[in-house]
Amino acid sequence: MADLKPDANQPEEATIDEICAVAIAEAFRGDGEILCNPIGTTPIIGGRLARATFEPAMVMTDAVSVLAANPLPVGDDNAERLVEAWMPYRDMFDVVWSGRRHIVMGASQIDAHGNQNLAAIGDWRRPKAQLLGLRGAPGNLINHATTYWVPNHSTRSFVLSVDVVSGPGYDRVAPLSAAIRASHEIRRVVSNLAVMDFESSGSGDEPRRMRLRSVHPGVTVDEVVEATGFELAVPDEVPESRLPTGEELHLIREVLDPQGYRKAEFGG
Repeated sequence: MADLKPDANQPEEATIDEICAVAIAEAFRGDGEILCNPIGTTPIIGGRLARATFEPAMVMTDAVSVLAANPLPVGDDNAERLVEAWMPYRDMFDVVWSGRRHIVMGASQIDAHGNQNLAAIGDWRRPKAQLLGLRGAPGNLINHATTYWVPNHSTRSFVLSVDVVSGPGYDRVAPLSAAIRASHEIRRVVSNLAVMDFESSGSGDEPRRMRLRSVHPGVTVDEVVEATGFELAVPDEVPESRLPTGEELHLIREVLDPQGYRKAEFGG
């Protein structure tokens, strides 16, 4: 995708990697005082961008062991840290169980109801490909908000049925207790083509299903539908994803990712 020229209030050009980082940042809007826990280069940039702008009450780890008050550049282990607190891995579980966390995870496969697969491709008894495993997805999905980042939107990743359920979707949570249903939230699915959510309920008693929330500039609704292996809920009007502000572009390019590590996920 080519660089995108912003409007009159956007003096600089924004690239697709920066638009995706902003879309991930937007998923944290309104979260307040929680642990922002994005995993992966683009999600980390998005989380740190949200904290540096409209969600200053959030806390973030340095991706190792401390909560850092200052915005850190990705990939720089020697960057100076303004340490707020020590956050060893064992303490993460207390935050998870309390629900005061919003995580961004990847998804090798995801379906219409938000079931996510990080474990294997093919029959789990003898998979074609072994992936990361279930990881923390089951606990994440019944305790706090989860957002997914899928950098390659295609019918191989957005599938009719996932091969293995790592993180449960709305259909699998529906028969469970009211407490679990209340704490289960898939906030967004951000891809290189669009932003999806689950704010459209199915007909009757059908569980919530994935809805197209916005398309990135230069992408059409038809392109997103064609790249999705199930029927998306598509509103009558689908807006374009928000472009970065000048301040956000400065933060992404000069502070959070001056080395441009984010571009690797986009073939750059």
